[in-house]
Amino acid sequence: MTPPDSAGTDSAGPGSPPGPLSGLLVADFSRVLAGPYCTMLLADLGADVIKVESPGGDDTRAWMPPARDGVSTYFLSINRNKRSVALDLRDSSDRAAAAELARRADIMVENFKPGGLNKYGLDYQSVSAANPAIVYASITGFGTGGGKNLPGYDLMVQAMSGLMSLTGDPAGPPYRAGISLFDVICGLHAAVGILSALHQRASSGEGQHVEANLMSSALSGMVNQTGAYAAAGVVPFRMGNSHPSLFPYEPLPTGDGDLIVTSGNDRQFRALCVVIGAPELADDPRFAANEGRTANRDLLRPLLAERLAGRPAAEWFRELIAAGVPCGPINTVDGGIAFATELGLEPVVIAGDGDAGMPTIRNPLRFSASPARYHLPPPAIDEHGEQIRAWLAAPGSPGFPG
Repeated sequence: MTPPDSAGTDSAGPGSPPGPLSGLLVADFSRVLAGPYCTMLLADLGADVIKVESPGGDDTRAWMPPARDGVSTYFLSINRNKRSVALDLRDSSDRAAAAELARRADIMVENFKPGGLNKYGLDYQSVSAANPAIVYASITGFGTGGGKNLPGYDLMVQAMSGLMSLTGDPAGPPYRAGISLFDVICGLHAAVGILSALHQRASSGEGQHVEANLMSSALSGMVNQTGAYAAAGVVPFRMGNSHPSLFPYEPLPTGDGDLIVTSGNDRQFRALCVVIGAPELADDPRFAANEGRTANRDLLRPLLAERLAGRPAAEWFRELIAAGVPCGPINTVDGGIAFATELGLEPVVIAGDGDAGMPTIRNPLRFSASPARYHLPPPAIDEHGEQIRAWLAAPGSPGFPG
């Protein structure tokens, strides 16, 4: 694994071309995960993001362990490339500063409870009246209708969407995913919505209200599982590491541990059988086609495991990949980062310069002409407050002096 403090340097350093969203100002009134992840992606791509925090700061600043230099790594992982200003929206002068920021912004992102910004004059109707071109994105847990009063926590959505009913051993209890999956998916959906609205604004001159919620993102993100019910009335069930429509597509035991083996088509299955020395399995009418393999998985699984048991996982990995059979070891997180490093993906980069620089995970997008930037480490609470307040207080001030 690449040690965190010797991570790769910023791919968009001094002299690099501006990012594709350069010149756009984002007023970020979001906190926790879905909203901050969305705005970090926009910031990586060149937008100037001003993170508005309460005087106590984003909740995730206190979500530790783990921590780096006393700061929550949860917060650090989703707030690079932003400037922080602490505003108490109950205070009239801070509320006026917030309204002025929204008036100047191209984009506003918020994840207050539905209607929560109305009393501050920062709801879409109020903001768009002063700034008709704004793209205003609201992120909620369960929408603004019947679910408006439900708190939007990812674990709740994993439970209520049905995901947990699909996760875990069939004989055991339901499990959550190892990450806040639907917060991330919702943040991605919000970013897509914002960019779509910006594209329309380029021709119409008018902004609009973009809404995303965790529950709808969950049902969309569960793709074939929710699609099975919508299209065929099939209620999926918990299958452990097995796939409902493919086999083999799961961990299989080898001589020294499990190896993920994924045969997505008949050609790949035949190649698997040849490599493990059992070509006759590919000709067996029970296993020759995917539908038969899936129906007869309990017969086929021990036959594959018997052959794979003769050699260690690393040897099978090399030979099966060479033969065109998708497979891979089950890594820990450090192993995953190390493997990506071996592939030249440079997964860890430094956000910021010099002693202030902090290792962070690279934005996954690659651009041939305008690479992602990592010019600012995650901010301290109100780190840029004096500069931002002075800019907002100056009438007719040009774009943010960042």
